[in-house]
Amino acid sequence: MINPVAIQIGYISIHWYGILIDIAFILGAVLAYRQAKISGLSTDHLFNIIILIIPAALIGARLYYVVFNWQSYAHNPLEAFAIWHGGLAIHGGLIAGVIVGYLYIKKFNLNFWRYADAVAPSIILGQAIGRWGNFINQEAYGYPVSSEFISHFPAFIQKQMFIENQYRHPAFLYESLWDLAVFAFLMYIFKRKKFDGQVMLLYLALYSVGRFFIESLRMDSEMLGPFRLAQVISIILIGLAAYFYIKFSRKKQQIK
Repeated sequence: MINPVAIQIGYISIHWYGILIDIAFILGAVLAYRQAKISGLSTDHLFNIIILIIPAALIGARLYYVVFNWQSYAHNPLEAFAIWHGGLAIHGGLIAGVIVGYLYIKKFNLNFWRYADAVAPSIILGQAIGRWGNFINQEAYGYPVSSEFISHFPAFIQKQMFIENQYRHPAFLYESLWDLAVFAFLMYIFKRKKFDGQVMLLYLALYSVGRFFIESLRMDSEMLGPFRLAQVISIILIGLAAYFYIKFSRKKQQIK
């Protein structure tokens, strides 16, 4: 098993999970700045939005995870603040980030969808990187698999996915690779988009499609009654993305 602590300085522990999350935010901010400049958007407003979104997303992601896994924290509520131990729900971070970003944009009367398009590739890239934090913490893994199946993966993944005396589906890897593929597609579409909101809506739909199927392999899913919560959210996001995509596309065609 990989040591989740990257650096130990006295009583201070710096975890790989935190390092990877920081890398994801830094790269995401740099990329969003580049995309904003290409789109002719205010980089000052963009950085203000990022400064607000980052803590909001962290709080939302952690709160979402803790609420739906409260049985794990009820005996020790202070553990809910130990985000370096893992446990950040992407959907919670996305919801909180969108709300805070929307409120800022509404306050300054900016174009929500143009800014959303600029940050969408950064979000999916950050998710792809963040999943490797799950890997190090042995989270987001799937059902047991045979040694023959896992042998198709690199040795370091095989070792880390040997959990509770069984090899597991590297679900984190499936999602990371899917996220990278979506990222590449969004970057391709960005300069060719036909209407504001197209990139963000494609992100929501494509990420959700991948998450829906990958979630069925995972063993640590938050549940909503008999349903996997992430799959329910994914279906909702796919539906909303499809609705707005068709609506904006038709509006663009009418303007022509």
